[in-house]
Amino acid sequence: MAIERTLSIIKPDATRRNITGKINMRFEEAGLRVVAQRRIRLTRPQAEAFYAVHAERSFFNDLCAFMISGPVVVQVLEGENAVQKNRDIMGATNPANAKPGSIRRDFGESIEANSVHGSDSAETAATEIAYFFGEIDIVG
Repeated sequence: MAIERTLSIIKPDATRRNITGKINMRFEEAGLRVVAQRRIRLTRPQAEAFYAVHAERSFFNDLCAFMISGPVVVQVLEGENAVQKNRDIMGATNPANAKPGSIRRDFGESIEANSVHGSDSAETAATEIAYFFGEIDIVG
């Protein structure tokens, strides 16, 4: 299998509850490495640009408002099959539908406040990583 990189965002609900370390432990225990990381507070324009793919959806404004409501941790995860592995670790978007032991099932509060974001494909991962990090920021 190929070594991949994927973007992970630990969302405001998780940073508010100080569970960033618990979430990162899940990634590391599954064989993913954090190779870049930054704690930031998104502005409204940054959130709107990042989630532009959802601009026409009914939840777009609420999503952007939530993502600027507190700090987030943006990070690059690296490992074998990182995109899919991260998605498996995160679980379904709705915590109520996520498998037991997944991050969203164990830590998510709602569909929106589900503690984490992860890229949905290798192509999306490349775009999302470049949104937050330059190659100089990523240390393998």
